[in-house]
Amino acid sequence: MRHLLRALLCLPLLVGGSLLVAPSASAATTVKIDFVYFDSPGSDTGSNSSLNAEYVTLKNVTSKARTITGWTLRDKTGYTYRFPTFTLKAGASVKVRTGKGTASSYNRYYNFTWYVWNNAGDTAYLKNASGTTVDTCTWTSAGSTKDC
Repeated sequence: MRHLLRALLCLPLLVGGSLLVAPSASAATTVKIDFVYFDSPGSDTGSNSSLNAEYVTLKNVTSKARTITGWTLRDKTGYTYRFPTFTLKAGASVKVRTGKGTASSYNRYYNFTWYVWNNAGDTAYLKNASGTTVDTCTWTSAGSTKDC
């Protein structure tokens, strides 16, 4: 009986002619993509300061510290940043910057020598250590930043 109940709970429901489905993985995420600065200010010179002005901010939206060791942040092309041993404090944010720098609890670095995020449109994917997508953020060419 318990298995039947569990199976029924996983089925979509029709209510008043509308299809209801379970919330997506991103709706229940504890760490999310909060903000993307995909078009760093000025000309794309490839200087380290220009590269580091391009970044993605991740935010822990819970009241508990979250270990994100092995999690990845990537774009459509597949440029990937993998978190080493890392814990994001409750309510805290971390920026993943494109260029080079000294990693801290507030800033992490791809250590790339050219830009990751496409100004004409792209998608950022945040995946947990198991490879499950926990959040995404997509933008078009409008503007230079995206609140996710």
